[in-house]
Amino acid sequence: MLLSIKDLRFHYPGDSKVVLDIPQWCLSAGEQVFLHGPSGAGKSTFLKLLAGLLVPSGGSITMLGQPLQALRSGQRDKWRARHIGFVFQQFNLVPYLSGRDNIRLAAHFGGKGDVDAAATALLTSLGLDEKLHRKPAAELSIGQQQRVAIARALINQPELLIVDEPTSALDAKNRDLFMALLGEQLAENNTALIFVSHDLSLANGISRVESLQDINQAGRVN
Repeated sequence: MLLSIKDLRFHYPGDSKVVLDIPQWCLSAGEQVFLHGPSGAGKSTFLKLLAGLLVPSGGSITMLGQPLQALRSGQRDKWRARHIGFVFQQFNLVPYLSGRDNIRLAAHFGGKGDVDAAATALLTSLGLDEKLHRKPAAELSIGQQQRVAIARALINQPELLIVDEPTSALDAKNRDLFMALLGEQLAENNTALIFVSHDLSLANGISRVESLQDINQAGRVN
């Protein structure tokens, strides 16, 4: 089992309202899950907990046998860099760094050494011409930025890839291209996926589709 959740509860400091109450949830190695729910359902909070950016108020999140809540803040940062890739909604690339340097930065935080050859191979496999590898991210098109974002998330060969609403700002062509590129890379690396979106049309090809509201007991009316 790659990821296991048991009796997870979370509320923000100073607020007694429970945002998440998940008795049990798990994810196997290489498994792909599409997680959906309306705005305000707690999707972003859930992802931050899985990534170790937030700590549960109760219960446990265990990944690769490691209880994340047992790690100190700096340890969680290192764990996340080494084992979890993240593709953000707005990609969050460092605008003045080249695509290759954005990837180098992620590799540095993951404790990797020289990744130039791996970064070049990954970007090329994603269809980004080599002459664009050294171009500042701010000067790349949206489609080119999304390739860099995928490569950055995968450079440390993470066991888990988390993708958070990455297509909301994309037109239909770039959205479909993003999904195709993502699927190819997941298959090649046997990486598990948690794909979060409100757009159910993006769930095509992902075998496990769940609503956060179905697994989260917080706020339910009996």
